[in-house]
Amino acid sequence: MSGPLLRRLAVVAIAGILAACAAPRPRPSPPDAALLDRQAAREQALAAHAAWTLHGRLGVSDARDSGSGALEWTQDGDTFRFSVHAPVTGKTWVLAGDAHHARLEGLRSAAVEGDDAAALLERELGWRVPLAELADWVRGMRAAGPARVTFRGDGLPAEIDQAGWTVQYPDYDTRHEPALPRKVFAVSGDRKVRLAISAWTLR
Repeated sequence: MSGPLLRRLAVVAIAGILAACAAPRPRPSPPDAALLDRQAAREQALAAHAAWTLHGRLGVSDARDSGSGALEWTQDGDTFRFSVHAPVTGKTWVLAGDAHHARLEGLRSAAVEGDDAAALLERELGWRVPLAELADWVRGMRAAGPARVTFRGDGLPAEIDQAGWTVQYPDYDTRHEPALPRKVFAVSGDRKVRLAISAWTLR
């Protein structure tokens, strides 16, 4: 084989290699349609229980501060009662209200009120927690709006990415039907919300 022909073949081979390297890597395939249908049915079944209560432990942190305590969260539609007992101070504070009004007691000598529960919580405790979305995420459901779901081998959500948050589900209580999370880890930048749930009541 002549020298010029060898050089031409080498150039073609190198060009092929470079083209292969430059080719975009395949994106992860979206969840199977059957898994998404199963999740939609699960969410519909959970939404039928507009009233529920959970007991557990809550931890909230960001780059500046952190807090934790025993949690009792009762929800009935838009109406909620969020009670946290801090083990260090021994104090209990309660945030209660609905989609249009919230009242926080136990932090000051008098209760404080506001139109937005999440804004009130951030103003008084420094906790930036997406309470409205968390009411869905804590049950392993997507909140309103676009979301991406990654599933476990058993078909339950392993992770929900939504509204700038990544919500992970390391464990479920399968005694309930549908199964409900035992642990919920939500992260958005340096903001973290962790829930370890010991008991669920659906009504």
